[in-house]
Amino acid sequence: MLLRPASPADLPHIIALERLPESARYVGQWTDDHHARALAGENARYYVHENEIGHISAYVILLGFEEGHASIEFKRFVVAEPGRGLGRLLLAELLRIVFDEIGAHRFFLDVAEDNARALHLYRSVGFVEEGVMREATERDGKWLSLVLMSLLQHEYAI
Repeated sequence: MLLRPASPADLPHIIALERLPESARYVGQWTDDHHARALAGENARYYVHENEIGHISAYVILLGFEEGHASIEFKRFVVAEPGRGLGRLLLAELLRIVFDEIGAHRFFLDVAEDNARALHLYRSVGFVEEGVMREATERDGKWLSLVLMSLLQHEYAI
């Protein structure tokens, strides 16, 4: 099992991953309290990956469970050391969880327009661009657009 459900004890590790410079560049920064409330609530599911020595080296946040499970949002995906292939392996496992275990019809995300690595990964596994949310987020005083992407259950099954 590459991903396991996160527990409250995992939150310090999740937050530390989120604060890494590469992560902070592309991933929103929630407060510790925001993460604790989300993990304890009904709308989010957190998953973590532990490396071979038991350290959490990646995490995922899914949202949208209070509205049912037909459309799930891929809110966060952080890998401690990107570019080594772990993200692709975890995404394959996550797609299996979302479509086969949860039974979602639609899995969607938004990604910063300048996050070439993530855009390439999502396109390579079948995510389709639905549109652009113009100047939807700010980083370092500059407005950036977000690319909205999704993958449908019948596209995943192909």
